[in-house]
Amino acid sequence: MQSAEEGFRPAELRPERDRPGWTTSRWLVTGTTVALVVLLVLGSCGTWALVRSTAVNQRLIGRWSPALISSVRMEAALVNQETGIRGYGLAGDAEFLDPYRAGLAQQKTAMAELEDLTAGDARASADLARVGELAEHWHASVARPIAAAADPTDLAQERAESGRTQFDALRTALRVQQDHIAAERDRARTDLASVRTMRNTVFLVIAAVMLAVMALAFAGLRLGVQRPLDRLRADVRKVASGDYAHALSPTGPADIQVLAADVDAMRRRLAEDLELKDRARAALDAQTVELRRSNEELEQFAYVASHDLQEPLRKVASFCQLLERRYAEQLDDRAKQYISFAVDGANRMQLLINDLLTFSRVGRLHTDDQPVDLAGLVRRTAGDLDVAVQQTGATVTHDELPAVHGQPTQLGLVLQNLISNAIKFRKPDTAPTVHLSARRVPNPGHEGNAESGRPFWEISVTDNGIGIAPEYAERVFVIFQRLHTRETYEGNGIGLALCKKIVEHHGGSIAVDTTYTSGTRFVFTLPGVADEDGKAEAEENTER
Repeated sequence: MQSAEEGFRPAELRPERDRPGWTTSRWLVTGTTVALVVLLVLGSCGTWALVRSTAVNQRLIGRWSPALISSVRMEAALVNQETGIRGYGLAGDAEFLDPYRAGLAQQKTAMAELEDLTAGDARASADLARVGELAEHWHASVARPIAAAADPTDLAQERAESGRTQFDALRTALRVQQDHIAAERDRARTDLASVRTMRNTVFLVIAAVMLAVMALAFAGLRLGVQRPLDRLRADVRKVASGDYAHALSPTGPADIQVLAADVDAMRRRLAEDLELKDRARAALDAQTVELRRSNEELEQFAYVASHDLQEPLRKVASFCQLLERRYAEQLDDRAKQYISFAVDGANRMQLLINDLLTFSRVGRLHTDDQPVDLAGLVRRTAGDLDVAVQQTGATVTHDELPAVHGQPTQLGLVLQNLISNAIKFRKPDTAPTVHLSARRVPNPGHEGNAESGRPFWEISVTDNGIGIAPEYAERVFVIFQRLHTRETYEGNGIGLALCKKIVEHHGGSIAVDTTYTSGTRFVFTLPGVADEDGKAEAEENTER
């Protein structure tokens, strides 16, 4: 079975040969390229159809239709000229020359238009040249001589027959020209209709192809991307709902398959981690049961130690003292010394048992925490140590101290041990001075009795005693660890361990300030109270 570490490889680290096919980006690039090529081809076809339709339409509307109109106008202009010349020749009245002169201008305009419109077409140009040649021949032999004559009657009669013949030939040439132009116009109309049909067909094909491309793109995205993603989403939701045994099936493009494989590898790893956690939880539950049983045995031992063990010790000490008093005259100094050793050992054993009981009760006997006024607690503790203070000339002072949240009795033990140690471990021939100060610090976020949002205070207990070397700063908090012999300084090595356990039970920490060299400075943190009401309540609790 492949391990979770081997199976969980990010997709970007997988070699290309591990990918089963094209990726989504490759499919998209290829599909987009094909679609663009198709659109370019269709656009070219549509452009060609439009250009072709425009050219045929221009040939019909912009050339042959205007050419036919110009040819008809030229024919009308020549007819007006012939009518004017004939009228002038019959009546000799100069007013009949007005239609002739107007017809000349109209003929000239029509000839110019026809020259432009028929340029490039050999037959149309030949027809126009024939019409122009016949018109010029009629003008030269008939129209201009009659129009120039002062008495045109005789000349008109003389040239009437030839003029009629020439003009009929001219009209025949005009009809031939018009027939040719009409034929070209009809051909253009036919081409235009054909081109329009082709254009409409091309655009219909373009629209159909575009719809097909869109349909294919939608179907491709749905089949190649959406469905695999939907399937992957459904599998992931099933796993997220708690079914970690459900395997993910990679489908779709290569990158989606790689993503599915990575997610499945992550699922397997989570399943393995959960399995390990379940086994660890089961083992922890078993250890908890064992620990509960051990604690019950420890409580039973504490009960035995507090009652059954102390009674024999009291008997040993009492009977040794009774033996010393009754047989004092019969005992020598060495025997009395032995009895003193036995009584002292019994007393120290009894004191050690009491200290151990106190140490074991921290955190085991559940009492409600409450606001505690440190200033009042310091005054009460100093009062309890009044005998030692007077014997050594000690001075205990403090700055303004805050109210803290905790158990007054246990916090009193902390202050009692620290102040008594400052008095005990004093310099020779020097009166001990003990000073307490406090400053607010950020909430360290410890578990225990510290609540989120509470202020935290750092309490410093400073003395002018013999000090503690930095290399022993951690050792002094270990139970039964002593830096001096019992003959030099009395004690059993439990006090600072008890302070550490109480402070940590309250959610704080305690340490030796190794930067302070003029004695010893202990620094510990405690959770404060939230408001001034808590301060007032702390003072009342401390007084009680």
